[in-house]
Amino acid sequence: MIKRDRSRRPRKKVCSFCVDKVEVIDYKDVAKLRRYITERGKILPRRISGNCAKHQRQVTVAIKRARNIALLPFTAE
Repeated sequence: MIKRDRSRRPRKKVCSFCVDKVEVIDYKDVAKLRRYITERGKILPRRISGNCAKHQRQVTVAIKRARNIALLPFTAE
């Protein structure tokens, strides 16, 4: 049997937008937004992406706007 170390917690991810001091996330920056969607086209949740709540909301809105004007796909190709 494999013994798991319960005392060690995974390190908290740091919001990359807060580190770069980004004020507004632009929906036209497709390369940056692609990092926050899966291969199937789903938006990554906060616990996986490591974004703070404020920037996660901005990322979600930016991805949805980019999808509506066909910069990003709704589903996998």
